[in-house]
Amino acid sequence: MGIGNGSPSDSGHVSHKEIRDETTPLLPIKAEEEGIHEFNGASFSGAVFNLSTTIVGAGIMALPASIKMLGIIPGILMIILVALLTEASIDMLVRCSHQGKITSYGWLMGETFGQWGRIALQASVVINNIGMMIVYMIIVGDVLSGTSTSGVHHRGIFEGWFGPHLWNSRPVVLLATTLFVFAPLVSFKRLDSLRYTSALSVALAVVFVVITAGIAIVRLIEGTVEIPKLFPEVDGINSIWELFTAVPVLVTAYICHYNVHSIDNELEDRTQTKPIVQTSLALCSSVYIATSFFAYLLFGEGTLADVLANFDSNLHIPFSSVFNDVVRVSYVVHIMLVFPIVFFALRLNLDGLLFPTARHISRDNRRFTIITGSLLAVIYLASIFIPSIWDAFQFTGATAAVLIGFIFPAMIILRDPYGIATKRDKILAVTMIVLAVLSNSVALYSDALNIIFHRKEEA
Repeated sequence: MGIGNGSPSDSGHVSHKEIRDETTPLLPIKAEEEGIHEFNGASFSGAVFNLSTTIVGAGIMALPASIKMLGIIPGILMIILVALLTEASIDMLVRCSHQGKITSYGWLMGETFGQWGRIALQASVVINNIGMMIVYMIIVGDVLSGTSTSGVHHRGIFEGWFGPHLWNSRPVVLLATTLFVFAPLVSFKRLDSLRYTSALSVALAVVFVVITAGIAIVRLIEGTVEIPKLFPEVDGINSIWELFTAVPVLVTAYICHYNVHSIDNELEDRTQTKPIVQTSLALCSSVYIATSFFAYLLFGEGTLADVLANFDSNLHIPFSSVFNDVVRVSYVVHIMLVFPIVFFALRLNLDGLLFPTARHISRDNRRFTIITGSLLAVIYLASIFIPSIWDAFQFTGATAAVLIGFIFPAMIILRDPYGIATKRDKILAVTMIVLAVLSNSVALYSDALNIIFHRKEEA
């Protein structure tokens, strides 16, 4: 089962036909699933839309908490810095892929580091995407059933409308959502079948951003909001370590690398890939900065790890409860519609890890059903026991996301399998690896200390 045209050189530990076969789950080709048909190439705007959809997901909900921790100025600068590093890492992947006529991230890792390189990437994509799925499920639970933070309970939509009951408790609501919303959406075998729900999900995300900004501006004009802190409050070495826990959340918000090749492959003019990536990252960064700034301005130090949970209180504007419900409903439906897009890549990569030589999963109904059902069950159970999206983002961001987004691209450019890396490329690659390893090691260390500290307090 091939994933693209072109015959690379015959070097490497694994034959190139084998690498193409093994990495096919990273990039299903339209022609393979739908039959050969005329296709004149994706448009510039369509490619920007698809990549932006990949980027903007649940990460936007945790960014206001990062701004609260870092302060307005360092927080916005970090959003811009991570966007620039993301653009550089994607550029590394695309240039190497074009030079070697490679059509997937996994194939490129296989060409550069052999079979274990491919496996490492697929495993990272599985970990990253399953973490994102858990985050989506937690957000749905927070919005519909409510959440408790530091002893304060934030009511969910159903609880606010009907009062607390067994049927609108988190486990029951998430189970119903899994069975009647997620299961039907993830049962499609072609990603193209979800094109309309994907478009709707982006429109709903825009609704969230516009309403949040509008409310914050009105409150600012009325003088009913506190001026947020510009810089973090540092009162000791522990508070400095704690600042690093925001880094994995920022990294996770920009991970889109596993979809770049599929977008690149559909372009008639592949020289457009670089401006497409730059345009998409600029668009998403603008959305991230606007959402983070206005949400933090609106809620101040009361900003929660999942800012949607803040929309259960009096916003001090007319029709406050209506705006609260519109914001929460619009974004939770957005999350429900994005869920199958990320799940699609998760299922394909997991299948590629478990059954690398089997026929495509879309042609094996039994395997398709078992893997789909097992993944949904694991995601549902994890969302019940993981208390916060901050915890999930810190784990995936400090592990798989940083590998996919920065360390693997930097390692590829340092190995330089096609002899295209410049001195600047290699200096940037080393810098990315050092920054990624140091910042995320400190974040994990800080998380471990917090866990130990809280357990001692509970004891």
